[in-house]
Amino acid sequence: MSMGLRFAVFRASRPERKCRPTASKFPFAFRLTAYCLLLTANCSSCWFNPNKQTPGQAYLQGEWQQDSVTNQKRLLTYSLYHLTFSCDSFYMSIHTFSKVNTGPDTCMSSGQWFEYTRGTYDQSSDTLHLKGQFCNADRSIKDDKGCFRSGDYEEYFKVTKTSDSLVQLASTTSIIPINAHLVKRTSCHPKPI
Repeated sequence: MSMGLRFAVFRASRPERKCRPTASKFPFAFRLTAYCLLLTANCSSCWFNPNKQTPGQAYLQGEWQQDSVTNQKRLLTYSLYHLTFSCDSFYMSIHTFSKVNTGPDTCMSSGQWFEYTRGTYDQSSDTLHLKGQFCNADRSIKDDKGCFRSGDYEEYFKVTKTSDSLVQLASTTSIIPINAHLVKRTSCHPKPI
């Protein structure tokens, strides 16, 4: 048998294959399946935020005060901090002193002024992350037309706990650390958000 005849016999003896339906023949079914898979993946990666505060760090709960800064009399500008931690929230008062007048005296108030921030915090290892907004003394959101900073506040600190009532917060943006002592210890009672 010649080569051409063998090929023809082989081809004739093979049953013809039927094609399976593909996505191009059923575009709606394919799209529906893809949509369902994407929806399932999206829903499994999202969750609702809790409707209560989280406990936060137990050792930080309460009011902390910084009374002085090393060599503060020799510095042109420095700030003293008063921090309050309640569950996963914080409120911070920043009292700044300056010998240099960089703005209108109505804002500077003869070289002293206060700024306030509030928000939430979290801690990972020795890094404390504060994220919130600048606010007024009554904790209402600060208008951006006022004096000094307004809008978002975000800061990272390296925390060193020196004792139960003393902490040092070394900012990543300032060379002067915050050495704060505990004024009043509180405990966390999560509130609805």
